[in-house]
Amino acid sequence: MPTPTGQQVADYLDRGDDTQLVALAGVHLPLVSAMVKAYTRGVGFTIDVPDETLEAVIVSACARLTANPDGTITEAVDDYQTRRTVFEGFNLIERAVLDGYRRKAA
Repeated sequence: MPTPTGQQVADYLDRGDDTQLVALAGVHLPLVSAMVKAYTRGVGFTIDVPDETLEAVIVSACARLTANPDGTITEAVDDYQTRRTVFEGFNLIERAVLDGYRRKAA
């Protein structure tokens, strides 16, 4: 299985035709991949290629970072207010997958 691509992240966000988003995701992918590899201590990677389940974690985490790269939490205009998703590390479901690859006790 090849490494995740910016196009996969953009498709995940249902914005696969947005070339700027694809490029931004491509910039974020090495960072998120490195965090996943560090968290699992390299388990689940063949050289630098992640297993299929780790690829899914990389794509979903990268999608959160790419969708809101500046980390804006809330936006308000007059009475309208919206709360945006912020990448603050791995979410619960991603951690459940990652923990399967990580040895936590001796």
